[in-house]
Amino acid sequence: MARKRSDVQAAAERTGRRPQQVLDRNVDEVLQEMRVAITGVQVLFAFLLTLPFQSRFEDLGDFGTTVYAVTLISTALATVCLIAPVSFHRTLFRQQQKEAIVAFADRSLLAGLALLLISICSAVLLVIDVVLGRWPAVAVTAVVAVLGLATWYVAPLRRRSASSS
Repeated sequence: MARKRSDVQAAAERTGRRPQQVLDRNVDEVLQEMRVAITGVQVLFAFLLTLPFQSRFEDLGDFGTTVYAVTLISTALATVCLIAPVSFHRTLFRQQQKEAIVAFADRSLLAGLALLLISICSAVLLVIDVVLGRWPAVAVTAVVAVLGLATWYVAPLRRRSASSS
């Protein structure tokens, strides 16, 4: 935790703000990011919860039902991770724990986004497999996965390492 404290101190010194102001801004930014991610996961989760009740669901076969299960489970886990900071914040509300809240939310959102990318890829695999067949589904899913990894992780990590050099 000492490292995070120095990060907050360093950010405060860089921006001419008090550490509490930096933490307030960090909490606001995390909440805004959660709103964006949760909306996407809610739409996907709602779709997945209705799918087994459709008449063609029984026609999916072993591959389709396995991909569906992976999609549903990863979406449920993403939902839990993306909503977890809300519970963490509510539990620690008015306990002077903003730094811990921000640190927890950061880790939880990164895990939730990774699970959401798995959910998106497996949902694409499921739908394209039904619509176009197995190999087009694998190809399209690979493109979605590469694009997701590149834009969600590779580009920001490259930027981060370039700015810290």
